[in-house]
This record gives sequence, C-alpha cells and structure tokens, in this order.
Amino acid sequence: MGKGYAEGPAAEAAEEERDRLERGPEAPRPVLRAAVYGATKADPEQHFLGWADEVDPDALFASGAAWGLAVRVTAGP
Repeated sequence: MGKGYAEGPAAEAAEEERDRLERGPEAPRPVLRAAVYGATKADPEQHFLGWADEVDPDALFASGAAWGLAVRVTAGP
C-alpha cells in the first residue's frame, strides 16, 4: 500500500472506525453518502457541489457547469 493512501481518506476512515469501536458496539455508525466534488467557473478549486442523489455529475459535466468531477463517499448530514 502506498504511503499516500495510508495517509488519506482510508486512514481517516480507519481512525473513525477505531473511535466508534472504543465507544462500544451500541454506538451508531455515521450515515454514509456519495458526495460530488468538482470545479466551477465561480470557484476553480475542487469543492463540494452536492450529494450524488441530488445532483447529476454527468449532467453538470456535459453542460460545462463543472469539471474535474469526483464522487466520494463521506459522512452525510
């Protein structure tokens, strides 16, 4: 496993799981949702655009409204 992978989202998820297990088996797991990130004309840095079940990344890209799109699984609200 590359060092970058061990320091990124996988490491954060593993740490969250360890914290959850320390609280005990009855501790609820966070709700995970797919989030869409990408760049827009107003903000050329990659940022949160919306939840994948609420926005269509393919439509955003096809319209030219956003680019550099990525869908990441993260804890939802």
